[in-house]
Amino acid sequence: MKNIKALGLLFLALMVGLAAAVYAAGWAARQSNIASHKVVVAAVDIEMGSKINPQMLTSTDWPSGSIPEGSFKDINELQDRVVKVSVLRGDAVLERKLAPAGTQGGLSAVIAEGKRAMTVRVNDVVGVAGFALPGNYVDVMVNAQQDKGKGEEGKQISKTVLEHVLVLAVAQESSRDDTKPKVVSAVTLELSLEDSEKLDLARSVGTLSLVLRNQIDKKTVATSGITKSQLFGEKEVPPAAVKVAATTTSVYKPKAVIAKPAAQPATECVEVIQNGSRFINCF
Repeated sequence: MKNIKALGLLFLALMVGLAAAVYAAGWAARQSNIASHKVVVAAVDIEMGSKINPQMLTSTDWPSGSIPEGSFKDINELQDRVVKVSVLRGDAVLERKLAPAGTQGGLSAVIAEGKRAMTVRVNDVVGVAGFALPGNYVDVMVNAQQDKGKGEEGKQISKTVLEHVLVLAVAQESSRDDTKPKVVSAVTLELSLEDSEKLDLARSVGTLSLVLRNQIDKKTVATSGITKSQLFGEKEVPPAAVKVAATTTSVYKPKAVIAKPAAQPATECVEVIQNGSRFINCF
């Protein structure tokens, strides 16, 4: 009786195992029937601005229904192309991640169309303690002395001259993957040609400061700047009032002189004889 039960359990186990094997074989067959194509992916991490060579790439099977737009099938198509953004290992190399064909490697390959790269000298304070890293956005502030007008004194003013400026590189590093602060002596910014002129003038007339901003904050705020008197709450006297006051105090008004009336000449005379003396009195 015990042998019959043991044989039954063994037979049941064999049937379950056979069913599992059949199911697994059918699943594998269905998976193999899914159409796939070769897609070029990065075999290593590729830094922004780097020129691609075949050793950096490999091909892998990719399901036909989910092939990313702009992908490549042949590694040779990417020979000497330059990436304008960093590509991580295993990521598909796409056309939108590449600079135009014929572009040479380096920082110039990642500058957006119509933009310019300009470098400014910074220190640990101006450079936001090294937190202004490639890929971040900053505002540029200048502290300078205003031009003097006639009869006026030049005022010290601090004003934001540029907003939402992309940091392309710090020193000679342009990688956007590193988030560790770096205190450097120079920062390269991406600017329009007009903003490049503003920045060049600003650094020649005063001292610059970089103001770090949130990467997703694209709002601009127009300000008129702030002067020293405004900072300390002092009331500014309008130039016209000062000029009038100065003119009033410098005017000399002589005192009026009242002339005394001239003595009227005598018109009548009387001869007087007294005690043998004779004299004349005129009125």
